[in-house]
Amino acid sequence: MTDSRVLDLAGLGAGPFNLSIAALADSHLPDLATRFFERRRDPSWHPGLMLPDTHLQTGFLKDLVTAVAPDNRHSFLSYLVAHRRFYRFLNTETGTVSRAEFSDYLRWAARRLDNVSLGEPVREVTLDRAGFRLRTDHGDYRARHLSLGTGKRPWLPDFASAYQGPHCLHAADIAHHRRDFSGRRVVIVGGGQSGADVFLNALRGHWGQPRELSWVSRRRNFEPLDETAFTNEYFTPDYTRLFHGLPRDVREREVAAQKLASDGITPAALQALYRELYHRFDVLGEPRWARLLPHREAIDLKRHGLGFELATSHGLTGQREDFAADIVIFATGFRSHLPECLAPLAERLEHDEHGELVLGPHFEARWDGPAAHRLYAVNAGRHSHGIAEPQLSLMPWRSATILNHAVGREVFDLRDDAGPIDWQPPAAADWAQVI
Repeated sequence: MTDSRVLDLAGLGAGPFNLSIAALADSHLPDLATRFFERRRDPSWHPGLMLPDTHLQTGFLKDLVTAVAPDNRHSFLSYLVAHRRFYRFLNTETGTVSRAEFSDYLRWAARRLDNVSLGEPVREVTLDRAGFRLRTDHGDYRARHLSLGTGKRPWLPDFASAYQGPHCLHAADIAHHRRDFSGRRVVIVGGGQSGADVFLNALRGHWGQPRELSWVSRRRNFEPLDETAFTNEYFTPDYTRLFHGLPRDVREREVAAQKLASDGITPAALQALYRELYHRFDVLGEPRWARLLPHREAIDLKRHGLGFELATSHGLTGQREDFAADIVIFATGFRSHLPECLAPLAERLEHDEHGELVLGPHFEARWDGPAAHRLYAVNAGRHSHGIAEPQLSLMPWRSATILNHAVGREVFDLRDDAGPIDWQPPAAADWAQVI
């Protein structure tokens, strides 16, 4: 096997999280042999959710690299300069980036990185005495460590899976094909950002004028993302390190309590939606063909004639309500999974009682393999590192943490000054010094 096929770190997938590792390795560790394998020849980020006027929930400085390497040539600012639109972007006076522009930024970075192999899926990963062996359509590779970054799968409730198709779909697939909602009864299930984006575009007639449009959510209301300053302290390395050291039951409690810090709807989207509803139904006097239905949990779906009947349970009264629909769209999030190529190693990886990988402080998965060969996992640690882990906010910090650990030295200085919040009481020794 040639030297170019012997790697220190191999990445499965080249989505934004693994792409961040690739970009930092390219700039700061040129002697580290890395390669990130992506099955798609033309990478794009959540193409099924690429809808008009949809934006990220994080600021544009939270890109692949800037938080730990602001001089890196793969930053979003470098992308703007390379595309000759730096000043025009600033003139938009927006703190966030559209999904379309961020996807184009990721594509730009992936294509210019020599350590990213587009159109080369990994078919199988095995382990022998020499380390990991990766089989691809272009040949075999050896790797000392792996970085798992193949993303999550759209999740549908069990009662809906059997009906999945053009008229019963996950929101992540809505932009993959041309849709026609004209004269149809459309129901959207799920009260997060994706549900809001789909509802607003349907309300504006992006897929034609529906006869009825219903937005069902088990949440108490259509609630905003909490973007305030102290809440954003959850999205810092200091808090994330602390969180990993907490007992499992405490971590679960905190994640549930912090839901709207990561899974609410942007205030801008809610304001746009309310204004659209007001203009159509109050100012123009249209019949109210669009309904917002919070506090309803979807519990069943059945065929009804040529359409569907969605059953819900009301959170306040327990009353069952049925909604007739021609098209049902589930904006019900994503779930972790292991890619098929890891099947030979799957039983060697430790999972917790919820089926999630058990991750160490450096995002290394716990397994029964040799300590000299590690498998890092990105976008797999909400349960272990907190609500920031699946988000873009700490992406460069996590990438630098993994690279520091993989090479066994501090390539990136990840120290930070104390923040405004004392998350824990001082240690007993500290109290003794005071006394």
